[in-house]
Amino acid sequence: MADNENSIHNLENEERQPELLRKQSSVSPVSSELEEILSNTNLSCFQRLKKAALLELKILFRLAGPAVFVYLLNNVVSMSTQIFCGHLGNLQLAAASLGNTGIQVFAYGLMLGMGSAVETLCGQAYGAHKYEMLGVYLQRSAILLAATGIPLTIIYSFSKQILLLLGESKEIASEAAIFVYGLIPQIFAYAVNFPIQKFLQAQSIVFPSAYISAGTLAVHVLLSWLAIYKLGWGLLGASLVLSFSWWIIVAAQFVYIVSSPRCKRTWTGFTWNAFSGLWDFLKLSTASAVMLCLEIWYYQILVLIAGLLKNAEIALDSLSICMAIVGWVYMVAVGFNAAASVRVSNELGAGHPKSAAFAVVVVTLSSFLIALILGIVALVLRNYLSYIFTSGTTVAKAVAELSPFLALSIVLSGIQPVLSGVAVGCGWQAFVAYVNVGCYYFVGIPLGCVLGFTFDLGDKGIWSGMLAGTVLQTLILLWFTYRTDWKKEVEKAQNRLKRWDNITEPLLKE
Repeated sequence: MADNENSIHNLENEERQPELLRKQSSVSPVSSELEEILSNTNLSCFQRLKKAALLELKILFRLAGPAVFVYLLNNVVSMSTQIFCGHLGNLQLAAASLGNTGIQVFAYGLMLGMGSAVETLCGQAYGAHKYEMLGVYLQRSAILLAATGIPLTIIYSFSKQILLLLGESKEIASEAAIFVYGLIPQIFAYAVNFPIQKFLQAQSIVFPSAYISAGTLAVHVLLSWLAIYKLGWGLLGASLVLSFSWWIIVAAQFVYIVSSPRCKRTWTGFTWNAFSGLWDFLKLSTASAVMLCLEIWYYQILVLIAGLLKNAEIALDSLSICMAIVGWVYMVAVGFNAAASVRVSNELGAGHPKSAAFAVVVVTLSSFLIALILGIVALVLRNYLSYIFTSGTTVAKAVAELSPFLALSIVLSGIQPVLSGVAVGCGWQAFVAYVNVGCYYFVGIPLGCVLGFTFDLGDKGIWSGMLAGTVLQTLILLWFTYRTDWKKEVEKAQNRLKRWDNITEPLLKE
């Protein structure tokens, strides 16, 4: 009799549970609507595809739009600092550019890459309704990234010596080092910001980050103007303000997490459990970092190699303009990268293999079509693009000659980052890292050097070789994605979560 009463009581609790959960928070579980549409045999194939495509496009652009906005605004924050420094003089502009796009980009790529581990685990945990684990993964990632910040701080501290070893003049190296010293606090802002950003994106919470980034940009411009022009703090003041602005973003996002009902079940406070399972987390974070850094450094190496050409000045100017354009388009692709990762990881965690596969197709085609349009625009405007950056006719002609390579790079940037986002959503970071090493550094760069120097094709030869590496990498990822068994990926996601979701394990237990 007692057993029957307990059973009835348990059933009543189960029936009341959804209502209780709604009262506790406004967490929205991953919908099964897309999976139901794709599995509905009562509809024709065309009807299923039409309904599914409309639904997925609505979800996709609601994620990708704000994500693109955030990445663009964060890029503008750094760019505005360079613009302010440029008004101090050519030396200060060179120093700020070297510090921002040289040493700082290394830290940015490393931290963003390591933070992508949160994207995989939080996205899959959210899809599997294991909401309490999202906060644990966030804290584990922040701990590892903060620890990574210590050796990076040492590198920043010796930036002058490093730049001198790389052949920079003593004057530029000294000024750049002053700028870099002010960026040390930014390292630890990255360590917290990227896990927070991925934590929010995994829950499809993207608009708050966009609002915060927009507000921070306005504050940053005002503070930079005060520090540089009114207080006369120079390069150090400019970089300190940049670091402070990143901490504003971190603080505002954390306040949102703590206070928002949408994060009530995913953030349950600080826990000692964040210190457990760090080794496995480190392995996934390292693979993520290697995957992303190899991509970021690839086209920086293109510019460095071009500096060894006979007519290096024109080659560097034209390539720098082309890379700046590709960089802005890449920000759009990174937004779709984030959306792809969220959609795939959420659907895998929720046990929806058909939805995951369909999301990959929709996000890849959407990003490709946008990139194709932008590539055509670049070709049409090839004779005018350089005048945004310089008035020189020689450079304008060089940029126009490189426009076919620019257009192809833009198109590829619409596919490759999205496939990397799919890889992050599935947890394939280690595999993609190996592919990147082979395609970029054993095919692309050597082939580019041979074409550029041995066959005397100059910057066109170098870029052709490196594009060949990118095309090869993209084809491999497309084939691997096409051959993926999404039911097995669902099982892998569930096994991964089972291995790492024991929130009662003792401190530092492996």
